[in-house]
Amino acid sequence: MSDRVARLLPWLLVLPLLAMPLYVDGSWLIIGILGMAGAIGAIGLTVLTGTAGQLSLAHAFFLAVGAYGYAFLAAGSEPGGEASGLGLPSTVAALAAVLLAGLAGLAFSPVAARVKGLYLGVASLALVFIGEHVLRNAAPLTGGFNGRRVPTLSIGGFELTGRNPELVVLGIPFLERERLWYLSVLVLVVSIVVATRIVRGRPGRALRLMRDSAAAAGSMGVEVRRYQASAFVCSSMFAGVAGVLTALAFQYIVPQYFTLLLSVTFLAMVVIGGLGSVGGAVAGGVFVTALPLVLEKFSTSLTFLADPGTGGLDATMLAHLIFGASIVLVLVVEPGGLAALGGRLRTLVRRS
Repeated sequence: MSDRVARLLPWLLVLPLLAMPLYVDGSWLIIGILGMAGAIGAIGLTVLTGTAGQLSLAHAFFLAVGAYGYAFLAAGSEPGGEASGLGLPSTVAALAAVLLAGLAGLAFSPVAARVKGLYLGVASLALVFIGEHVLRNAAPLTGGFNGRRVPTLSIGGFELTGRNPELVVLGIPFLERERLWYLSVLVLVVSIVVATRIVRGRPGRALRLMRDSAAAAGSMGVEVRRYQASAFVCSSMFAGVAGVLTALAFQYIVPQYFTLLLSVTFLAMVVIGGLGSVGGAVAGGVFVTALPLVLEKFSTSLTFLADPGTGGLDATMLAHLIFGASIVLVLVVEPGGLAALGGRLRTLVRRS
């Protein structure tokens, strides 16, 4: 089999994704949508950490900027609520929220230019803590501790994440979740293409050289500080896109979701998937995001799982144990993660 056909095989997975809303119920669609949002966020982090070598624990902050930025920019004042908004067209608000996340990454980039490695990771924690404080106390913007509602995304009166106008395909009504599913697939494909061009192109080569040796990169004409800033901006914009999709999936966002645990979860995604690999980030993002949701969905059938809050082994705790074991296996057995396993499968396909 030719190399071209082997490269096209992963894209064939898009075909069953397009048919999924015709066969599964809404609960599975939400799990898939959140998985795709996690994959997009993981793509941004693997560009920053895997390709550029800059450790960041602030990914949850940039997701919050995208999610709350869209909610604030797209919504007007909530009747009977504390949160307000600018009332911009929802598509403009979504794009502006992504740009706002990029600006937040650009504002933090001077710190990344001065410190590196573990010190950069510790410094990025400040963004998470600042973000948690703002989300809980800036009630006119965020709704405070109780959160705020997320407006519907629409284009020209057609609600991409709503019910209007009515849309029926093959006798199946396409409502909020079905429409958001196809939007998420489109955004995920675009994100994969953009990130692949970055990683495999000239910027990716410069980022890898900078990761291995900043002095060597500078001696070869690479503007190190500019590329460091660009990596943070790129990563934060991917996180902003993930934040907007997550907000649209939840339809109501609260500060308790955008904590340090979310940043650590994204690090688990890129480690399990394989640092520096776009495809690995997608696989790791879907796996880490969907596993606890799937376990929770089947918690009544899995008799060994306890109810949340009872002190036993619940679905979330089991998922965390699986993530920890997966990270250990990746670090000890296969440092390349799921991406390396996928490479082995492609090799077998070529040989066949």
